[in-house]
Amino acid sequence: MVNDMTLDLTAELAAARILAVIRGTSAAGAIAAGTALLEEGVPVVEVALTTPDATRAVAALRAVAPEGTLVGAGTVLTAADVADVAAAGAQFVVTPAVVESIAEAARRDLPVAAGAFTPTEAYTATRMGASAVKLFPASVGGPAYLKALRDPFPDIPFVAVGGVSLDDVPGYLAAGAIAVGVGGPLVGDAASGGDLGALRERARTYLTVLKGAHA
Repeated sequence: MVNDMTLDLTAELAAARILAVIRGTSAAGAIAAGTALLEEGVPVVEVALTTPDATRAVAALRAVAPEGTLVGAGTVLTAADVADVAAAGAQFVVTPAVVESIAEAARRDLPVAAGAFTPTEAYTATRMGASAVKLFPASVGGPAYLKALRDPFPDIPFVAVGGVSLDDVPGYLAAGAIAVGVGGPLVGDAASGGDLGALRERARTYLTVLKGAHA
């Protein structure tokens, strides 16, 4: 497992090129989906706190995660949320907006990808200690909007999240995203008891596309 004390989230995301977002209806479903993704070679996964008993899922996935992979928590909003996910072993946190959890995670040296959409939000998130900015929802502006944001902020590492389909991946990477975050288009209903075989197939397809885009 990556050493948490020396974790460079930006570098890990840039190498992985993908962040799998697991949002399910049960901890068991999230664990099953996360395990399948990790086994298929998806190197970075997050469990959203909107999933019931999400911290249990985070802890379970940390226990089975292969060497060199990362397990984090998403939809982390408050300082209390940060404490809960840190206790569960989350290696990073993700937020949907500019919220108090960013500063608290930074205080704990827990890497955070902070949700932002506007230039002001992106700048504020980095000033609060975010390691990367999660452009959310990315699909509203698409790759062209990401490129426009990067023009004044070339040093901010952006991760495009929200409505990113398989076909969208090359465009966001070409526009300068260090990675894409993918939930529904990748996970589908697998985190809610759905078809894990179909999830594994989608994971392999995404990884193939990412490999091609990287090349």
